This record gives sequence, structure tokens and C-alpha cells, in this order.
Amino acid sequence: MTAPRGKQIRRRGFVKLAAGAAAIGPFFLFPDRALAGQNTLTIAKWAHFVPEFDSWFEGMARDWGKQHDARVTVDEIPVERISATANAEIKAGKGHDVFMFPWPPAEYYQYVIDHSDVYQTVASKYGAIQQLAHRSTFNLKNKTYFAFADFWAPSPLHFFQDYWAQVGMPFGPVHYGSLRGGGKKLRDQFGIPCGLAFTPTLEGNVTLHTILYAFRAWMLDGNGNVLFNKNGFAVGALKYIQSLYQDSGTPDQLAWGPGGNVRAMLERKTSSTSNAISLLRAAEKQDSQLASKILLQPPLIGTNGMGVTALPHVTNCSAVWKFAQNQDGAKQFLADLIDTSRTGYEKKPGLQLSDLPKDRS
Repeated sequence: MTAPRGKQIRRRGFVKLAAGAAAIGPFFLFPDRALAGQNTLTIAKWAHFVPEFDSWFEGMARDWGKQHDARVTVDEIPVERISATANAEIKAGKGHDVFMFPWPPAEYYQYVIDHSDVYQTVASKYGAIQQLAHRSTFNLKNKTYFAFADFWAPSPLHFFQDYWAQVGMPFGPVHYGSLRGGGKKLRDQFGIPCGLAFTPTLEGNVTLHTILYAFRAWMLDGNGNVLFNKNGFAVGALKYIQSLYQDSGTPDQLAWGPGGNVRAMLERKTSSTSNAISLLRAAEKQDSQLASKILLQPPLIGTNGMGVTALPHVTNCSAVWKFAQNQDGAKQFLADLIDTSRTGYEKKPGLQLSDLPKDRS
């Protein structure tokens, strides 16, 4: 890494080196003499879709460091580079003390500490662990927590009311049958496709799992055993996704990069999509008239007796590596993070179209 180790907090420029990290070697190796005698805490976090949140986080981390006589650095990594960066740190056996993911990092369970202590500290101040946090980070096999979840963002359906009113649904689709039927009419009659994300991105992963669960296609049972492909619900869910794409989709859906479904909505190219409300906030910044046409709908009603169900758009999960140099400081930071989470959320006014990752499709 070319940036000097002494630079604190905002180092967004370093992420430009991440793409070449595998070729040139780990970019996160620091000279031992730079850390000698210092109380340091290094944090890697996904670059938030709303830049104001990152600004708040950096300031909060700086203040925490002053309170704990620690030198805190924060490296912000594009979402599409999170997995590659984490894998590189694991391969090297060195890296950041805290690594923040926008999803549950279950695949790294053997490389992280048990985060039970963090949850216990938070529970002593705020009460029992929320079910979503528990289920997102608990390893059913070894009964440990592979990460700590401090917040999540819902993923409601966004739809253009004027589009859906033209097919007799001014309040948008309410279940998966009406999404498919209404979406087909919109594409056939007006050339406006449905805009759910289907590519291997954060948005696509959330869409896929939401539909699977809506069709009762569980991934695991209560003991952690894999259930997928062991019942007809999964087949039904996948057939629905295929038919939804064939009846109301667009080839662009298979080429979108991160944020592609948001960009398509903001450009009025699609009729609906699932996303965090940052999409609506982006529309409000870009064009108030555009935003006035977008309505929000709860996640769609599922089938086979399932009610409203959906995965969060983001589940912020922080992991402390087993090779972290400051495990105690990392655990204390995560436990204290809850104290300021509400403030951080309130400081997220929205994103702009220019904030989205460049579409490489």
C-alpha cells in the first residue's frame, strides 16, 4: 500500500489499489516498527451507498479512539471488492482488526473469533439480542457467533405508481402472482420491464433469497442441516424466477453490476424493484417530480402460507479475525458501536446517482 501508515480515518484512495492486490501481493501489510508501542485499531468497512454515513462513521471512530487512547484507521472498500479483500487478508494471515461486511460472512467462520462476548456486553446494556442479529451470525454447528450484527436496512418494493396504474394496479403488486401478471402486462403493452436484480451482486443475492424464503424454500433446518433441494418449494421458487424473467424481464437484468437496479429505476427504465429506501432518497435528490411517482410497498406476500417476508437489503456484520493484533480493542469498539448507531442512521439523508458504482455492463 502506497499511502503512509500515519494517515488516519479517510483513506478512500487506497481502495483503488484493491483490484490489483492479488497480483502484487497483500496491500495491507504494515511495517512492525510503525505499530510498535502504539495502541492501534484498524478497521475495514464496506463503502456505504450513502457517503454521509461514511463521514459520520469516520468521525465516530476518531472520537472513540480519543476516548480510549487508541489510534484508529478506517479503510473503506467498494462492496464489489469486499470478498476479494477479505480472502486476501485470510491468505496472508494479516490484515485489519475489524472487518465489516454488508452481509453475514458465514463462509469465514473458521478464521474469526467467537463474538459471544460482544453480544453479551451489548445485551447487558440494551437487552436480549434481536432474532435477526442472532440468526444472521450464529453458527448452529459449533454454537458460536462468527460476527456481530449491529444494524440492518429493510428492502421494501419500490414501484412507479403511474406505470402500475396503467394495468389496473395503482397500489402496485401485493404478492408474487400480481408482480408476474402485472409485470407481463407492463412489458407487453408499454415496453416497461420489471426491475428485480438477478445478477450475482448484493442486490441480486437479496432478491434470490427473498423469493426462496417467500416460497418456503428454507436453506437450513434448526440444527444447521442443509434443506435446499430436499423439497419441491425450492424448485417452485426457481421456476417462478425463470417465468418472471421470461414474462416481464429484460436482458439488462442479467448484466447489471452493483446498483444496476437502482440506476434503472432512476432512469425510468423499469417499473419496480426491491431495495433499501436509499433508492427513494436518491430520487428525491435527483428530481422531486420523479420521486413523487415512486411509492413503497412492503415485501410481497409469499406462497404456501407464507406472509410478508424478505431479507434486509444490508445486514451490517462485523468480524474480528483470529489473527487480529488488537482483539480486545476490536471487541470493545463493536460493543460501543451500538451506543451511536441511531445517530449514524439519522445522518443518512440519501445518495445521488453519481454515488452508485459505475455500471460496467
